Amino acid sequence: MGFKDLIKFKEDKTTFIFIGGKGGVGKTSISAATGLWIAKQGKKTLIVSTDPAHSLSDSLETFIGHAPTLIMENLYGVEIDPAIAMEQKQAEIDSQKSIASPDKAMGLDLLGDQLDIASSAPGADEAAAFEVFLQVMTTNEYDVVIFDTAPTGHTLRLLSFPDLMDSWVGKMINVKTKLGSLASAFKNIMPFMDGDDAQSTADLEETKRKIDEAKKVLSNPEQTTFKMVVIPEEMSIYESERAIETLDKFNMTTDGIIVNQIMPDIDNCDFCKSRHDLQQKRLAMIHQKFQDKSIGEIPLFKEEIKGIKKLNELANVLYEGKPHDEIEKDAILL
Repeated sequence: MGFKDLIKFKEDKTTFIFIGGKGGVGKTSISAATGLWIAKQGKKTLIVSTDPAHSLSDSLETFIGHAPTLIMENLYGVEIDPAIAMEQKQAEIDSQKSIASPDKAMGLDLLGDQLDIASSAPGADEAAAFEVFLQVMTTNEYDVVIFDTAPTGHTLRLLSFPDLMDSWVGKMINVKTKLGSLASAFKNIMPFMDGDDAQSTADLEETKRKIDEAKKVLSNPEQTTFKMVVIPEEMSIYESERAIETLDKFNMTTDGIIVNQIMPDIDNCDFCKSRHDLQQKRLAMIHQKFQDKSIGEIPLFKEEIKGIKKLNELANVLYEGKPHDEIEKDAILL
């Protein structure tokens, strides 16, 4: 089975592809190349960068904003900005305040203060990324959504958000249910618990429904998969192995391993030969550890993989199976 066979398209539902791994292994280049290749198949594709240190714009050599930005035919990109996400939430609150009762407005002020704190709190990036996931998950506006993720630790926090939010919303609903008619007694202390309490409970229940649906989508291997990018070095291999174990606990399917930056065999360079021989041992380790996954291999290119032309070359190697010897001229020569 070729690596491109891992990319599954569904007629009526969005396909989600998470591309992750250790920092510096080439996740963004592979995400961008994957997006270009899928868009060429005639599929409406969105690449979402969840890494706070965005480089998707740099990779594609075009501006990409917080809202979906057209890159080329069938291909859009987003670089999530938590600060802008919080500003948009604040604008919604300000709009509600303008038509709210005094007590309700006071409660919205409290919520606004909480948003100010949340925007600078650890996890703001992951929270904003999860919100985007919730938005694109239900609209089916795109055929494929690719998540160019942050280094492993950030990504695992992002994928833990459904359980975290599910627990939080569940507790809020439970508190409101237990208070029942006593809620009015707290009105002077918590002004947001006014006559619209039934509606606020309904809003919480709707949020919980969306989170439950997100968990189903994330754990459905026919709709959502994770591609792990590694380089043939022990630290990358071991970190990826641990990450896959954690993804299994989230019921997420990792179906592919992409081995990037493989040195060519160059006889007239002792350093190159040494690095090549060491990497071959690490490649054997990768094939042994991840023998139940599809494994794609990408050589180390002579030039930086940046811009549409180079990204298309990378996509041809990974998804069209272009033999390494055909790109030997692009391999690094030291």
